[in-house]
Formats: sequence, structure tokens, C-alpha cells
Amino acid sequence: MNKNLENTLIALKFSWIRENIDEEVAIAVRKNRPHHELIEHLLEGELAARNARAIERRLRQAKLPARPTLAEFDFYWPEKINADQIRHLFSLDFINKASNVVFIGNVGLGKSHLAQALAVQACERQINVLFGPATVIINDLADARQNGTFSRTIKRYLRPSLLVVDELGYLPVDKLGAELLFQVLAGRYEKASTVITTNRIYKEWNKTFANDNAMTAAVLDRVVHHCETIIIEGQSYRMKDRTNHQ
Repeated sequence: MNKNLENTLIALKFSWIRENIDEEVAIAVRKNRPHHELIEHLLEGELAARNARAIERRLRQAKLPARPTLAEFDFYWPEKINADQIRHLFSLDFINKASNVVFIGNVGLGKSHLAQALAVQACERQINVLFGPATVIINDLADARQNGTFSRTIKRYLRPSLLVVDELGYLPVDKLGAELLFQVLAGRYEKASTVITTNRIYKEWNKTFANDNAMTAAVLDRVVHHCETIIIEGQSYRMKDRTNHQ
């Protein structure tokens, strides 16, 4: 490749073509491919590389602790689970409708796995995603109130098309924390989708929201209005190996 062509490709940010053009031209000559076919193949390679980089960027921005997939989930372990309902979620239609998803079940049943797998799928569909444990979100917003960056910080949780709030209800939340989380959920209502994982059934959510019945009712009104509720029951998956060796 001559220097002028290389400089042009750099200016156009065609990094995949710049790295692969010599090999692709050699293959085209060997296989006697017409010029338009070579150009088409080069542009397809560049586009695929850009899409891959965009997906990777979204996955990093989502702050996922892991990148699980639906295929890795063991539907045979839980005693109660609606596999068809869960598989349908992965069409991501609920995001187009700005609807919510709530996974309810005890620890170790794969709620976080499924929520993160949905987030991965969304990133692969070029959808903006953010993941955070409920306590981390609350602490982040509380700190922002203290240092005067609350408006900017809460926008970070309102902006994504999909927000995953993990482990809601696992740790006690004080009045301020409940109010901060309410602002996030209320701000996203009918505008963007939220996926929540929790160990508490809805009638116990007042324990999560500082035993404030009015706030709990307001939260539930916004979360459940447009929502798919997934109930998972059974023993912790982490007990599986121990059970198998008894």
C-alpha cells in the first residue's frame, strides 16, 4: 500500500481496511474477483469492525460485572420458572415499549445472570445500557448531593434506554436512599426501561423503601404499571455442587 492511500485511510478512520487491504487485494487477485466485489468486501469488513467496536464500547459503558448469556442459564435448576416468558424478553420488545422487568426470587437462582444477559443482548443491539447494584446507585446519588453534582449524576441513570438495578432489597435503605431511588424510577417511568432484581415480593417492598407506605405505593405504581414480573423459586444454584456430592 502506498503512503498516499494509507494517509487517506487514516484520515477516513478506515482502520480495518488499512490493516487488511494488502491481504484482501492479494486474495482478490488470486481468485480473480472483480473490483466492485473487492470494494464491497473491504467496506463490509470495515463496517463489521466498527460495529464490534461500538458494541464493546457500550459493554464497557454499561459497567457490567460479567457478560453472561441466556444460553449459559440452567433452566432445569429452579423449581419454578417460566422459560418461555424469559426467552421472549430477549427479543427486547419491552425496551421499545419503555416497559420494565422485575425478577423476584431468593438468592442464587440466576436473577442477576438473566438481568446481565439482557443487558449484554441490548448492547449487542446498539442500545445504551447502565448496570448498578441498588446500593451503589443510592450511594452515588447521595455523594452527588453532597458535592453539588446531583443534576448531572441523576441524568446518568435517567439517560440509558435500559437501566439494570440489581439486588434491590438485599440491604436496608434509609429514608434518603429510598427517596433517591424513587427519583430514578419515577424519572424513567414511561420513558425508558428498567430491569430490577430483588429478593422481595411486591407486598414487602415497603421494607425496601424505609417503611414509607406512600412512597412504596408511588414506586410500585410506576414500576409495575408497564412491567413483566418474573418469579423464580427454588434452592440456590450455589448449592448445586454441594447437593450433587452428598
